[in-house]
Amino acid sequence: MDPNRKRPKTAHRVDSVHVGVKQSQSTQLFPFSDEVGLALNGSQTVDRVDSSESTQLCSFPDALNGSHMVDRVDSAGEWTQSSRFPDEVLERVLALIDSHKDRSSVSLVCKDWYNAERWSRRHVFIGNCYSVSPEIVAARFPRIRSLRLKRMAVSDESLEFLATKFHGFKALSLLSCDGFSTDGLKAIATHCKKLTELDIQENGIDDLGGHWLSCFPESLTSLEILNFASLNSEVSFDALEKLVARCKSLRVLKVNRNISLDQLQKLLSHCPQLTELGTGTFMQELISGPVTEFKNMFSNCRNLITLSGLWDATPFYLPVIYPACASLTFLNLSYATLRSDELANLLSHCKTLRRLWLLDTVGDKGLEAVGSCCPLLEELRVFPADPFDQEILLGVTESGFVSVSRGCPKLRYVLYFCRQMTNAAVATIARNCPDFTHFRLCIMNPGQPDYLTKEPMDEAFGVIVKTCTKLQRLAISGLLTDRTFEYIGKYAKNLETLSVAFAGSSDLGMEYVLQGCQKLRKLEIRDCPFGNAALLSGLTRYESMRSLWMSACNVTMNACRVLAKERPRLNVEVMRDEEGGDDSQAHKVYVYRTVAGPRRDAPPFVLTL
Repeated sequence: MDPNRKRPKTAHRVDSVHVGVKQSQSTQLFPFSDEVGLALNGSQTVDRVDSSESTQLCSFPDALNGSHMVDRVDSAGEWTQSSRFPDEVLERVLALIDSHKDRSSVSLVCKDWYNAERWSRRHVFIGNCYSVSPEIVAARFPRIRSLRLKRMAVSDESLEFLATKFHGFKALSLLSCDGFSTDGLKAIATHCKKLTELDIQENGIDDLGGHWLSCFPESLTSLEILNFASLNSEVSFDALEKLVARCKSLRVLKVNRNISLDQLQKLLSHCPQLTELGTGTFMQELISGPVTEFKNMFSNCRNLITLSGLWDATPFYLPVIYPACASLTFLNLSYATLRSDELANLLSHCKTLRRLWLLDTVGDKGLEAVGSCCPLLEELRVFPADPFDQEILLGVTESGFVSVSRGCPKLRYVLYFCRQMTNAAVATIARNCPDFTHFRLCIMNPGQPDYLTKEPMDEAFGVIVKTCTKLQRLAISGLLTDRTFEYIGKYAKNLETLSVAFAGSSDLGMEYVLQGCQKLRKLEIRDCPFGNAALLSGLTRYESMRSLWMSACNVTMNACRVLAKERPRLNVEVMRDEEGGDDSQAHKVYVYRTVAGPRRDAPPFVLTL
């Protein structure tokens, strides 16, 4: 605890209107995750104070009324008081809590716990667009040292603000974000003198060149995670090698495809302690020496558990990674167009895999090898090599999926792109792997039935939600009627995220889900026949959810206005199509809870109701 920090004599008001700082137009930074957003929303009743079923709910302002004593609710629902912990003790205890949800719940107990959580939180994850303003973040958590953003619009100005205003900032992770360039990365590299993590994954970044990597000061030795695999431009290899050599605690290094095998060998000689590695290209024309020179490059990497990259890998160079395979728990081959025999040879060296990402070029034979070689597998993702080629005959089918389920009974997470499926196959998969928490089946031909019986795929997903009682995330596809949604509402009691496309028969489908899935936090719908009645059936649910997305459905502007009027604490946004369309229809609707009010940077085509 900072001995110079003064405790406030009166409670701060923290809500969506006032946080004691001015709204700045120059920093349009970070929409916020709902876990942290809940802790910021002082006007909302969100959490229990103890575990008794009879305990009443309390809102944060009520908890702020105490001064020297900690207010709490006993099992009879009565307020009691007890002596508070010393500040130093409380902050040390809270520092041991890693879960963002738990920390947010703790902050709602009373004023002292709120302040202790405020000053002790170092890490923030933001995954929900525009649910909080950057000013609220800065006031709420003044000691932020680590920030993770997902699917955000982030500007270079925002990154420069972060680098220059948050002294001691240490970690930045950007996943699937856009709006910034390598100039923003230059600001982070230049000003964050104690940086431990720079993780840039799958972003829509304006790549202006690799000069940013040369901006790290020569005094920087603290880097532990460096990932620039998704960038396209060449970086200075000399600057990269010097950076890697002086950062003795580096444990994660993921380079882009411009780094050749001989350059990778030089890098690995400086950091044999790596636990995660993303390689560059395996293309023969970019390799200076014979393959025999690289056979031992992984022999000293005894701590490696994650391997990715392997761009354009060929069977000739795959043996280079064999020495590292024995200890791998995660193998990402989503950039390697391997065939079934090539995958089988590789997996014969990978006996401890828990996670595996593949392209569908491996075919059903390749998935048979997965079932044979990976008995400990818990996560499988199979991506399409060319999702837009409808004439392609390669890929994977229900046969490969069933083979994996037979050999991998511990499977918990699956994302599976295929071109055909049957109800019977999905039923077999559910019986073989009843502990699914994430089941995302993407049949790439919209509205396709069971290709053998020509029946809808209702029974397939009915078996999934009946059998897999731990299911938290579900993505459905194929020819589906309202019966599928009836099954989901009735049986998927732990479901948090549902993604739907080209499915359903009427408004009843969406109503079944909103009424039955009480833990639902995120609902994504597109190209479905759901209309106004379906949208308004969730009036009592949306404030407890993170977000609702509907596109190409049968929703009108009037219904959206009714929703916005009835639930003013929600942001209801309508994205209008090009000029000349039907103004009465809401073609794209985004509904989300917020403590920051309407967006300040909405483009002209976004109408906030």
